[in-house]
Amino acid sequence: MSAVGPVVLATDVVFRLRVPSNGIRAVRLCQQIRRPRIGPALTRHPRSSVWEGRITRPPVDRLEYQYELEHDDGTRERILDPHNRRRCPGPFGDKSVVELPGYRPPAWVEGPPSPAGRLLELGITSDVLDARVHIGLWGSPGLDYERRAPLLIVHDGPEYDRYSQLLRFLAAMVDQGWLPPLRVALLAPVDRNEHYAACPTYARALAREIVPLLDWLAPQPPRRGDGRSWRVAMGASLGALAMLHAHRRYPDLFGGLFLQSGSFFQRHVDSQESGQHAFDRITRFVSTVTDAATSRYRIPVSMTCGTAEENLANNRRMRDALALQGYPVVLSEHRDAHNWISWRDSLDPHLTDLLARCWGHRET
Repeated sequence: MSAVGPVVLATDVVFRLRVPSNGIRAVRLCQQIRRPRIGPALTRHPRSSVWEGRITRPPVDRLEYQYELEHDDGTRERILDPHNRRRCPGPFGDKSVVELPGYRPPAWVEGPPSPAGRLLELGITSDVLDARVHIGLWGSPGLDYERRAPLLIVHDGPEYDRYSQLLRFLAAMVDQGWLPPLRVALLAPVDRNEHYAACPTYARALAREIVPLLDWLAPQPPRRGDGRSWRVAMGASLGALAMLHAHRRYPDLFGGLFLQSGSFFQRHVDSQESGQHAFDRITRFVSTVTDAATSRYRIPVSMTCGTAEENLANNRRMRDALALQGYPVVLSEHRDAHNWISWRDSLDPHLTDLLARCWGHRET
């Protein structure tokens, strides 16, 4: 019997799992690369406790997965691969990971961490949202509270820091001289599926309540000659959509956008997302952007998206639409899927380059 655990072949990835001989009637692979998300089913070797399945190697350099066990009584549970030590964390629990030949984590992840900076936990009451908004306000190492500095505003901020190591990355870039001292506002979502889905109420709260408070707490340099703000916004998935939506409603709010795997749903390419909350509202907003002939709100935009994502098609269309409207926009495609490590691995050089461009800073 071949060894258990994942095996990477020239054209396939083989998964082998040993589970108790009795009590299990089905084993399935759970992955985010292709639909259906649960499958394929593994086959049990005759007179053995080993189950085996395989998939064609997808266009990625790493693959996150779990197993679903279906018990004889019909109950189901998801487990990590006990034969694979590679794991990655996420908001819905850890995943097992297959790293294909050629994958390398970013150098800053493997190097020693830079000084950590200071993080202040805040909570503000939003009258517009009728809710409490939690914010982590971070300053890079050595930045005094009174000193003016550029500001990066991040949707799903605590998750970005926890699962993509955003603050460690930015501290490293400042320490190495690639970025100036800066502040970061880590915005925690209140009702993510509602507020990040092109919600006018949330955009108004962001523009009228949250950002003005951040300007008071985190003063920035005076506006430059071109009139653009020193604030740059970033987000992933729905968080990216919400930042673009806020920018289009309040054009002076940001001086640049970093959008990862944005959920820019369009009816003709994203029918699989039609069950998504507020799908109609999202597609209406996206169509107002893609159908526009021109725009006078031409701030720099950097986009990233994984080669195995269903969002790749709508990200390409959004990139093309913004470019036709005169935005300085670039879309960088990388060999991964819709997950936090994918977004971590594409922070450098893409976020570094955007911030240096928006803030006019570059040291070697």
